[in-house]
Amino acid sequence: MEDIKKLLAKVASCKTLAENTQYPTLELEPNEVRAVAQKLKDAGFDYLINLTGVDYGDALGTVYHISSSTDKTALVVLKTKTADRENPVLHTVCDIWQSANLYEREVYDFFGIRFINHPDMRRIFLRGDWKGFPFRKDYNEVNETPTTNVDIDDLETLPSITLDRDGKIVEKNAKLFGANEYVVNIGPQHPATHGVLHLRTSLDGEIVKKIDPNFGYIHRGIEKLAENLTYPQILPYTERLDYLSGSINRHAFCMCVENAAGIEVPQRAQYVRVIFDELTRIASHLLGWGCMAMDMGAITAFIYGMRDREKIMDIFEENGGGRLMPAYSIIGGLTKDVTSGFEKTVLDFVSYMRESIKEYHTLYTHNPIASDRMHNVGWLTKETAVALGATGPTGRASGWSNDVRKIAPYSAYTKVNFKEILRNTDTCKGDSFDRYIIRLDEVEESLNIIEQLVTNLPGDGFQVKVPAIVKLPEGEYYQRAETARGDFGVYIKSDGNKNPYRVKFRSPCMTLISALDPLCKGEKIADLITIGASLDYVIPCADR
Repeated sequence: MEDIKKLLAKVASCKTLAENTQYPTLELEPNEVRAVAQKLKDAGFDYLINLTGVDYGDALGTVYHISSSTDKTALVVLKTKTADRENPVLHTVCDIWQSANLYEREVYDFFGIRFINHPDMRRIFLRGDWKGFPFRKDYNEVNETPTTNVDIDDLETLPSITLDRDGKIVEKNAKLFGANEYVVNIGPQHPATHGVLHLRTSLDGEIVKKIDPNFGYIHRGIEKLAENLTYPQILPYTERLDYLSGSINRHAFCMCVENAAGIEVPQRAQYVRVIFDELTRIASHLLGWGCMAMDMGAITAFIYGMRDREKIMDIFEENGGGRLMPAYSIIGGLTKDVTSGFEKTVLDFVSYMRESIKEYHTLYTHNPIASDRMHNVGWLTKETAVALGATGPTGRASGWSNDVRKIAPYSAYTKVNFKEILRNTDTCKGDSFDRYIIRLDEVEESLNIIEQLVTNLPGDGFQVKVPAIVKLPEGEYYQRAETARGDFGVYIKSDGNKNPYRVKFRSPCMTLISALDPLCKGEKIADLITIGASLDYVIPCADR
């Protein structure tokens, strides 16, 4: 912590660190952000974890959570804001951190902040004709609804702003595609796009030249809804983000609230939460494996994966009550204790699953047709993965060590021995096969974690009493967790009331989708389906 504070003092010598913050935090003027950001990047802070828009009432601003791909435990926060609510502008950092491209579009979409020199200031979730910016505190939903239809040309016009010599804003427009480019629509129907995702794809014959992903077809505004809910009422919504990592998302939100409120969760509850997290990870990877195989034409593999995933759903139902979304974690622990036969049921599944993995490799991994479809297709370098913020198995398949369970251990992960599954970049290319195989390897490591925990369950209770109305002290809080798709984050800004002032979920899937364009350039259109499946994104996670 002290070394980071010294670094921040060096890169922003005119500024003092904010006091009483969770992470070292610099509050900057808008014209200082780029210089400090570049110095941080040069100092090794090459991973922009999250970028959050906030309406402070008297101003609109952004919060940047930044880390390093090498010193992975280092985390700093930058904050800036502008008092101009009529025409708010800030400077882009998307040329410093590539992942900021989509983050800044999201901030514009919801808060109306435009970013100078950002190449594409289109809305990203809402329709192009939407009036107003719904995350502002003064937004009037009744009077600010769409009235016209979006023209297809609006999807291809890229508005941007720059500054002239006198510092005045200059409006610009560019075209996404050339006049003679052949553009096809892939999606937003569900099959092979893993959710309602619309990809406008430019082709040269059957070779992909450019992909423009369009989000928002399932957007539900969960972050906005959370501002009018109490903290316990938000819990069901967290499971419906990445619904295949629902237990992990819910666990992360509970931890964020518990840490902020000073609630000590019993060890038994922490052990069971992590067991459920790892069962969730396995269930997700089984579905991901089966869907990727089916996308390439192997229906049998999908049936095998779903068959074994049902055993996990049975464990969820028996103990939590739900199947896909067990709704088991609550603020302070668990809804109830596990059943008397929990240990035996889980250990029986561990033994069964270890044998099933061997079957998967025989059935599909070693199939020469499948192998040819995956090897040397969709290369992702470690540097590109970091720049895009493509975490989880996708990043680790490219050699980037980014497992939050190791970087910032939480809950019962401090009580078990396990290894981060990482592909060796000396022998692997970060291609579709590497992303395929790493998830099956992670299933085996999850089984190892579960086995250690379930045989050593503490007996100190499954929940603690919490106040009837949960209120967090005024401040800003951030909690990370490792979902089946990577670095999931919960940002809460509290003003001391029973409802959060602002909630932002860091979507690992949005950054994975942003990897489609660089991964698919030069590949055949049939390989786009393979590459998309290998990224294993879930659309409702991006369409929060």
